[in-house]
Formats: sequence, structure tokens, C-alpha cells
Amino acid sequence: MTRLKYTFKTDTLFKLLFVKYPDLLKKLVAALLRIRLDSIEHFEIQNPEMPPETLGDKFCRLDINMMIGGQRVDLEVQVEDERDYPERSLYYWARDFSTALGEGMDYLLLPRTIVINIVDFKLFDCAEFHSEFQALEVTRHTSLTDKMSLHYFELPKLPTNFHKDDDLLLWLSLFNANTEEDLKRIEALEVPDMEKAIGAYRHVTATDEFKEIERMYSRARHNEAAALRNAAETAKLDIARNLLGINMPLDQIAAVTGLTREVIEGLHGAN
Repeated sequence: MTRLKYTFKTDTLFKLLFVKYPDLLKKLVAALLRIRLDSIEHFEIQNPEMPPETLGDKFCRLDINMMIGGQRVDLEVQVEDERDYPERSLYYWARDFSTALGEGMDYLLLPRTIVINIVDFKLFDCAEFHSEFQALEVTRHTSLTDKMSLHYFELPKLPTNFHKDDDLLLWLSLFNANTEEDLKRIEALEVPDMEKAIGAYRHVTATDEFKEIERMYSRARHNEAAALRNAAETAKLDIARNLLGINMPLDQIAAVTGLTREVIEGLHGAN
């Protein structure tokens, strides 16, 4: 099998592709929210830019934020399971919801805010690949408000077989595709929207614009990882120095910090 260098889950590709092809984005969101395409009267991408200076920002989000028929909709893709995603996605919702309140604006006018999360790991202990959370009373299950909605689509739980008439599974299978064979399997169904999406994927990944954005973003991620490693190593050395200061045995310091005895002995000699 031929593994794809970039997939629909690649942060920069996801953002660039669907900003450049908003008609595909509109169809994707309609499928994810299970709403009729012709029911969407207003559709606007609110953050189409990817400024180069933000690509190295630790808090850079390559999400797509939209206004759809008076609702705020945020589309997120997460590949790595960092064990904090429920809290992080709730934070995204809270920030999007709260920033919609203009000066002097009545709280009743706050828009319904939806966060759609496509994740490449198992998040919940259930068989279903789609979960939606709202604010409900815990006993009566009555809704506090209709202005909160968080959707999660767990790619590892997708069924292996899908039908050409199932828009939701087709779109999610695109995000789940990791090999050229996966894409060709979807293309073989001859569904126009899927053919257009895969054609857009091939076009965007070949552009110099995408390659440069991906290069900058990859370098930023590499630099951040290196900085985190250096910070962790510095913290270990500081802990070792403190433990040497209270005369803890070298073997115990090595067990606590993970540093080698030789490194610790070097610190001891430098003190």
C-alpha cells in the first residue's frame, strides 16, 4: 500500500483546502450536522487566513470558524490524543460563545454555538462513532438552552463498509483515508462530491503555497518540541541539583530524575 504523505487530517491541508473550496466545506458541514444543504441560507467562513507569523504560535488553531444561518460553527480536527480533548473542546466552545457577545448586546441574542470535532482516536467508551453533547438537567434530561452543542466524530470507530448514498460516512472516510488505495476505493464509487474533494486534495497538495505553509508549520512544531525537550531536561538538572543539596544518594537521584549517574556525578563535581 502507498501511504499518503498528507491526509485530510493534516492541519494545514484541512484548512487550506476547505477555505479554497467553500462549496465542499458547506457540503461537509451539512453532512456532519445532518441538515439539508438547501436549508443553509447564509454561509460564511470567518477565519480564512493563515498568517505566517501565527504558524509558530503555541496556541495556533487551524480550525475553520463559520456563521451558518445565524449559528456559529467551529470545525476542528485532532489527530493526537493528548488526554485533555473533552476539556479543550469545551474551552473552544466557551471561547467562541463568549466572544460572540458584542458591547451592549443582550445575552438572549447570543448565537447558537456548535463545535464539530473530528478526532483520530477513541474518545468515549461506546461503540457509536458520533456523539453529541448539550447542556441537560441530569435527572429530567431537559435542556438548559439550545445554544450549546458539541459533536464528536471518532474515526477509528467508523465501519469499514460504506454506501455511496451515505454522505456522512463518505466524508468521514475521506478524513480516515491514509493510503492511496483508500482514496481510490472512494473514487471508485463515482460520487461527484467525493471525486471533487479528492481532486481538490490532489491539486492543493501539489501547490507551492501549501508546501511553503506546511514547511513553516512543520518547522514551528519541530522547534516547539525541541524547546519542550530542553525545558524538561533543564528541569531534571535543577531537581538533581536540589537533591544533591540535601545529600540524597546518587542512585536515588537517578531513579527520581531519569538522569544517568555520570550526568549526576558531573553536577556533583560542579557544585
